[in-house]
Amino acid sequence: MAARRGDIGSWLEGAPGGGASEGGRAEDTTARRDLGLPATGPGSMAALGRRVVGIVVDWGLASLISAAFFGRDEWATLAIFGVSTAVLVSTLGTTIGHRVAGIQVARLVDVTSALGERSVRRGPASATPSAGLPGTLPPPGPVLGLVRTVLLCLVIPAVVWDGSGRGLHDVAAGTVIVRR
Repeated sequence: MAARRGDIGSWLEGAPGGGASEGGRAEDTTARRDLGLPATGPGSMAALGRRVVGIVVDWGLASLISAAFFGRDEWATLAIFGVSTAVLVSTLGTTIGHRVAGIQVARLVDVTSALGERSVRRGPASATPSAGLPGTLPPPGPVLGLVRTVLLCLVIPAVVWDGSGRGLHDVAAGTVIVRR
């Protein structure tokens, strides 16, 4: 029973649906389109740079609080980060760092339904990124916020991504980080 070489080495070619653009970098718009998100503008998946800014701001604030009250204990910092992230994401859909970076956490079904309502209400011309999302997306809620935060604090699920660029903590919670 011989294995096909294409099956064995296909992972070397990059993400599914990715190809080389004219500039020579891999495109991930196909995977993002599969999620039903626009390529740019409000409701589009947040870029890695914005997500890094958000987590650095949140971790920095947790570190400041830990230094002020707990002598910069690592476990206290993690606990402060986890509790603040769980509470803020569950209730508001955004942390302080997310606000600074202009991003928010939402359930994927809420984002795609909001984008669908926008296109139905305004017609085909509303598919432009500048049209914006109708109103504010609801927060993920306490259960999804807690699941996402626990997996985020474990680090590994957050740094392993699926083909669409979402961390496994977002995949498990059914959430996505989008631009506001």
